Amino acid sequence: MARNITPRTEDYSQWYLDIIKIAELADYAPVRGCMVIRPTGYALWESIQRHFDDAFKETGHVNAYFPLLIPNSFLEKEAEHVEGFAPECAVVTHAGGEELEEPLVVRPTSETVIGHMYSKWIQSWRDLPILINQWANVMRWEKRPRLFLRTSEFLWQEGHTAHATKEEAMEETLKMLEVYRRIMTDILALPVIPGEKTEGERFPGADNTYTCETMMSDKKALQAGTSHFLGQNFAKAFEIQFQNQDGTLEHAWTTSWGVSTRLIGALIMTHSDDDGLILPPRVAPVKVAILPIGTDEEKIASTLLPKAVEISAQLDSRLGGRFTVVDKQFHLRPGDRFFSHLQKGVPLRIELGEKDLASGTARAVRRDTGAKVDIPLDALAERIPQLLEEIHTALYEKALAFRKENTRFVSDYEEFKSAIEEEGGFVETFFAGTSDDEKKIKEETGATARCMPLESTETGVCMMTGKDGGRRTVFAKAY
Repeated sequence: MARNITPRTEDYSQWYLDIIKIAELADYAPVRGCMVIRPTGYALWESIQRHFDDAFKETGHVNAYFPLLIPNSFLEKEAEHVEGFAPECAVVTHAGGEELEEPLVVRPTSETVIGHMYSKWIQSWRDLPILINQWANVMRWEKRPRLFLRTSEFLWQEGHTAHATKEEAMEETLKMLEVYRRIMTDILALPVIPGEKTEGERFPGADNTYTCETMMSDKKALQAGTSHFLGQNFAKAFEIQFQNQDGTLEHAWTTSWGVSTRLIGALIMTHSDDDGLILPPRVAPVKVAILPIGTDEEKIASTLLPKAVEISAQLDSRLGGRFTVVDKQFHLRPGDRFFSHLQKGVPLRIELGEKDLASGTARAVRRDTGAKVDIPLDALAERIPQLLEEIHTALYEKALAFRKENTRFVSDYEEFKSAIEEEGGFVETFFAGTSDDEKKIKEETGATARCMPLESTETGVCMMTGKDGGRRTVFAKAY
């Protein structure tokens, strides 16, 4: 257990912040609620971004950029949308030394300004579909900020598409949800539950909201990404109309979907331990740290260091990028060098000492388990990628097992309240209540409806109303 990190069992919130500090992921900005993403944290975000961006482009989407400032009147055009975001908005009233004729909102999300632009670009069915994504920052004024999870300014991607038919738009909504699920599972090793949000948890202005929910190591839920079927709500508000093949004027059907830097928070709280950060290999910016270790400076310079550089080049070539580092912190003791990479979550370290070199081997040490294995030097290029894959699988399976161990089903409200209070985790039940029922549940237990899992078509008696037809729903306390 690291002395510079508070144990999870002692103070989970402080443990989380300690890891961010020790791993040099982020720091507090001078403006309350904002953060500075440090180079290590930004490299992680770039890695996450790269995987998602490649997936978006594979599905036919293109990137664009829309303005940071949005006329206040735009938000007021969609009543439910403005009601949902008004309390979080930052508003610019003066610029250039003068009061503005109309206040400008710092974007909390971009449905409105993009809807305005789509109304200019779309005239005919031939102009559809429009499949655009943007990588941007947004601002939602948080009263209780927490680094990566909830900050007043954060980075994200937001996809916005327009379609000729309801069916096409719904297909897009679910397609992007599946893209999210696949990247979160295959790259981030997050065992997410894809599902539909309840009425009380729906995105303001959407007909349907779909989500990927995942469990953190304190058994709370985290919403990892959402995909919204907006119907024709924003199209009607912003007059996004097109002439169909019959010559009739119709409103388009639109979607929006997004993930953000809170995924970094999800990685920390899903995989890390009391020694520091643990990163899944497929998303780790540095996958392997190579440490030449010796007491003779001349031997280090003439043999160990050149061999480490050679191994680094071989592994980078095999891994398809610059994913290794050669540790040259010779002023530190070996133990301190080991620990610096361990705390930053590097999945594997390779120790190369004088005896190792003489015997033609190197020692590989896994970050997730601490297991050590001696590998022949001529087999490193083949064995290290295999080890990285084994680490990814182990991290995913461990997180999945934890979620299953902390998920239970209840059939009535009294049992539900006991489960939330005494055990926590995910509580599944049949639910057919209203948004008012959801408010009551949150007030009395602190839990919210996370999603109605798409994999389940089972229905039953609602725990709140006693009515038949309740859908299986996951509840939990959440970030």
